[in-house]
Amino acid sequence: MAANEQTTEVATAPKKVFVQRDYTHGTECKYETTYPTQLEGVIARETFTDTVNKINELFERAEELGCPTYTEGCLSCMTGYLLYFCIETKYSKEMKQISLFIQRQNDEIYHPRGVHIVEPMLRGLRCIELVVYPAPSKPV
Repeated sequence: MAANEQTTEVATAPKKVFVQRDYTHGTECKYETTYPTQLEGVIARETFTDTVNKINELFERAEELGCPTYTEGCLSCMTGYLLYFCIETKYSKEMKQISLFIQRQNDEIYHPRGVHIVEPMLRGLRCIELVVYPAPSKPV
């Protein structure tokens, strides 16, 4: 390479795509399954829909009320909430499952295609953020 030749890389910022909460069924934690046009040609429509549906299903499981949830609430109240120092709540266990699912999806499907799903917990459960990284550019 000659001394006067320079290689420059054109750096472009990653695009952020937000999947908003779906409030059509109340305040339950559920996200829209509408395919964002910014993902066209990057992630298949079915893959995106399957991922969001699974996240919605996991949140539904975390928020369902049942005997274990009521028992946990009563026992924590009777112990002055000291119970939470000893056990992990059903909700926090489910949140870990959601984190693991998103991490697996990122590793197996999304990262190889230049996309990263940010956990909804990091965005206050308001949205699912997808960061689309640009393809590496060739030196000019």
